[in-house]
Amino acid sequence: MKPKSKVLIIAGSDSSGGAGIQADIKTVTSLGSYAMTAITAVTSQNSTGVNSIISIPPKEISRQIEFTAKDIKPDSIKIGMLNSDKVIKAIIQSLNKINVKKIILDPVMVSKSGTKLINDKAIKVLKSNLINKVTIITPNITEAEILTKVKIRDKKDMIIAAKVLLKLGAKNILIKGGHLKSGKMKDIFVNRNEVAIFENKKIFTKHTHGTGCTLSSAIATFYSCGKTLKTSCEMAIKYVNHAIVTRPKYGKGQGPINHLNTILIDKKFR
Repeated sequence: MKPKSKVLIIAGSDSSGGAGIQADIKTVTSLGSYAMTAITAVTSQNSTGVNSIISIPPKEISRQIEFTAKDIKPDSIKIGMLNSDKVIKAIIQSLNKINVKKIILDPVMVSKSGTKLINDKAIKVLKSNLINKVTIITPNITEAEILTKVKIRDKKDMIIAAKVLLKLGAKNILIKGGHLKSGKMKDIFVNRNEVAIFENKKIFTKHTHGTGCTLSSAIATFYSCGKTLKTSCEMAIKYVNHAIVTRPKYGKGQGPINHLNTILIDKKFR
């Protein structure tokens, strides 16, 4: 098959392959599109935690974005780990130059193991300068609380937090409800015109490493192919849920999900 669209991923690397750039590439590829990358940081990690983080210089990140897009213009962009204010400012300048309309921001702040992946100064710049430039922001409960200062305990609090993000300049928000203690998984899509709740059965497992990265990349892929943003969110949630159900159970800690759950291998390649 030929790729259906082109997606540029701006994010950090995960040496274990479960999250970050590696998860993003797997997701975009598994959903039938062409993945390009601009790496913001290199991490040494596995399912038990993060061992080290090495930042890529902002100028080099900009070069990756601009030189790649100059040759193969992306249909959408997914933004993940941005660990400093200088990196965020450099990316904003590059986004203005390449002029891509469909941008998905996953505000990665804390790893599954609890390691902080972004500093306070960067959070301020993200809130004041980047949120209003993207199409949709996809925080989990913890990230939404950090960005809005709203304590989230239930669905109503999720909607309140989303409305705070609208006031900060966000156009669309998908708040992921996986951190809430409930037998149902509720993800809430909010913009100035509607509030939509995607409700699914919650899958109880420790193997959920990279779900946020995967979800945002799946949204970017479906959206780049011409689906509406709301439909892209709904389809991406289904993809992630099936990836969790079919998880390979790798690693001693919080293992990865199954990004390949959409792929059927032709008999001649088995």
